[in-house]
Amino acid sequence: MSEDFIRAVEAVLFAAAEPLAINDIAAHAGEGDIEGALATLQTFYAGRGVNLVERGGRWHFQTAADLAHLLRRTREEPRRLSRAATETLSIIAYHEPVSRAEIEAIRGVQTAKGTLDVLMEAGWVRPAGRRESPGRPLLYATTSEFLTHFGLASRRDLPGIDDLQAAGLLDPVDEASLLLQLESGAEDD
Repeated sequence: MSEDFIRAVEAVLFAAAEPLAINDIAAHAGEGDIEGALATLQTFYAGRGVNLVERGGRWHFQTAADLAHLLRRTREEPRRLSRAATETLSIIAYHEPVSRAEIEAIRGVQTAKGTLDVLMEAGWVRPAGRRESPGRPLLYATTSEFLTHFGLASRRDLPGIDDLQAAGLLDPVDEASLLLQLESGAEDD
């Protein structure tokens, strides 16, 4: 693989306004071993001020986590989600694609339309088509922005029950409920 090709891939990624899929990189950089160039660049930038990262199948440069504070000129207000929005986002992430009725069945309460609107406005949830069943309910799924915001390469990186227990985030009632939900979700697949 030529140094010029690696430089072309690097330039494309630096100039991109948003993360790029491999086919998008190839459209700009031309024919060559894109995966090899990405691996070379990822190794080169490891431990530097910026890192080459892949989130949800898309590649971009980001400031190294330990240096991000240097670039913040104004105080960032963290996005505060209501308990309903947090529960809804979790259900969508673990069960996608999922309909509003399924979200409500898992939560045990109705979900306000505003809750889904907040999650879509944040860019973390998107409509994912309609289910082929009576009424053709709208389905919801997470986005690549969700993966990027939470630092996940894919949904497989979401914490499992063991991780949640180790962090002390589940009480015995929640654990039993979560086990039942995960079992019912596995049966649906």
